[in-house]
Amino acid sequence: MMQTETILPPDAAVYGVIMNDPASVSRLGEAALQPPYKGLPAAPVLYIKPRNTWASAGGAVRLPAGEHAVEVGAVIGLRMGRDAARLRPESALEAVDACLLAADLSLPHADYYRPAIRQKCFDGSLPMRLLPPRAVGELSSLVLRTWIDGVRKDERRLADLLRAPARLLADVTEFMTLRQGDVLLTGVVYQSPVARTGSAACVEVPGLARLEFSVETEEEPA
Repeated sequence: MMQTETILPPDAAVYGVIMNDPASVSRLGEAALQPPYKGLPAAPVLYIKPRNTWASAGGAVRLPAGEHAVEVGAVIGLRMGRDAARLRPESALEAVDACLLAADLSLPHADYYRPAIRQKCFDGSLPMRLLPPRAVGELSSLVLRTWIDGVRKDERRLADLLRAPARLLADVTEFMTLRQGDVLLTGVVYQSPVARTGSAACVEVPGLARLEFSVETEEEPA
C-alpha cells in the first residue's frame, strides 16, 4: 500500500488536526477543562503523520503485533500548490492545488496530552487518494462517510468544522510555513469508528471517491 509517489512528493510533510469539530469537543467533555488541558484549545492542535504512515488505497493495513483494533478517522486533506505563510481566510484556498480523501488511523487511546506517537504513527496508518479537481471548490458541501464491514458507522459534513478549511489554513500559516506538496488534514473526530482485525473498512465522499482497505495484524515475532 505504499505507492504514494503520485500523491505526495517524498519530502512533503503531513499535518493532522484534532479538536476541530463539535463531536470531539463534546466527547472530551469536562476533561477539557481539567489539568493538564485547563480549557479548549485557542489555536489549532497539530500532530504529524510521517512518511512511514503514507499508503495508497486498496490494500491491507497491518496493525502492530498484539493490536486488534483501530480507529478509522475519515478526513479531507489539503495539498499545498505553493509555499504558504500568513494566508488570509478569504484567499487561503488559492494556495491549495488538490484535495485528498484519507483514513487517518489511530490505535485507540484516551489521552491527547502526551504525544500519541505509537498510536498514530505506525506503518501504513494513512491510506489516501486524490479527489477530483473540483473538490477544492466544493469543500463546504462535502460529506464524509465511514463504513465498517458494510455498515455505515459515521457521517459528517465539512461545513460543521469549527475551523473551516480556509480559516484553518490561515490560522496554521500564521505561525508556520506550509511548503509546496505539504498536506494539512482538516480534522479527525475524537473516538472515531473502530475496525478490528479481519474487518473491511471504507471511507468515502459520496459521488466523488471511495477509499477501501482491510485490517490485519502483524504476526508476533518468533
